[in-house]
Amino acid sequence: MSTYIHFTEEQKERAATVDLEYFLRQRGEKLLSSGRDKRLASDHSVTIRGCQWFDHDSRQGGNAISFVRFFYNRTYPEAVTMLLDEMYPCAPKATEASPKPFALPPVNSDMRRVYAYLVKHRNISRDVVAYFAREKLLYEDAKYHNAVFVGTDETGVPRHAHKRSTNSSGKAFRLNVEGCDPRYSFHHVGSDGSLYVFEAPIDMLSYITLHPADWQRHSYVACCGTSIQPVEKMLERMPQLDTVLLCLDNDEAGHAASQRMKTQLEENYTVERLTPERKDWNDDLTAQTQPRNEVMPLCQTFG
Repeated sequence: MSTYIHFTEEQKERAATVDLEYFLRQRGEKLLSSGRDKRLASDHSVTIRGCQWFDHDSRQGGNAISFVRFFYNRTYPEAVTMLLDEMYPCAPKATEASPKPFALPPVNSDMRRVYAYLVKHRNISRDVVAYFAREKLLYEDAKYHNAVFVGTDETGVPRHAHKRSTNSSGKAFRLNVEGCDPRYSFHHVGSDGSLYVFEAPIDMLSYITLHPADWQRHSYVACCGTSIQPVEKMLERMPQLDTVLLCLDNDEAGHAASQRMKTQLEENYTVERLTPERKDWNDDLTAQTQPRNEVMPLCQTFG
């Protein structure tokens, strides 16, 4: 039985409004930029802003106290004490602002840097890159020469864009364009009953490169993280889909997200786990030496 600790209303308010970005960095957690939010590197489905957090997979969220209780498995008194002990700064109060409307970054006059990066550095098939470029789902932005991966809705209107730097050295830049709808991330609509699910667009293109035979018949989606929302939207808009193949990264976050998705989907769909040999499918692609059409998928079904 936990010991009762009395906290004043002022103490509870201070603990609830601790700046989660500062708190997590002080504890050695790695954070990634995601628009105006920060995303946990250890769990891409979790975003934070100020003292607020939200898990896009479990659809849970709250303030700093609930974050510590949920992610550090602490009781309420333990969480408040933990947040008060180090005198962490409080997050600045959020100002009311209208959501920024979604808009695609301006298009560059050519795609030379994107082709060079994806084909030469990442070893992705030129034909695959050209296909998505022709479909206007991949282009080079004019200002920074990033690769822009576009997601469209049921009518073909762009609703999502994920930017990836084309630098082959230095820190990688990855960011979803502000105002985009997370349900419509980068994808391909096929004709059969299979949906392949990836974390990143580059891994999706890498898998297609590794397995090119009749690839356009299948459907693919890159979640740009580990949220299940893009998967649910694909299943909603394509009633012929009956099999979901989870191709997320071969690491702790990828396995955990795959298990969460499997739990949510297995009642209505056949769910399989396709695991890359290395951390992700692009690592497999860049390391493989045998002809691409001889590489077979690694299928690990859930027990």
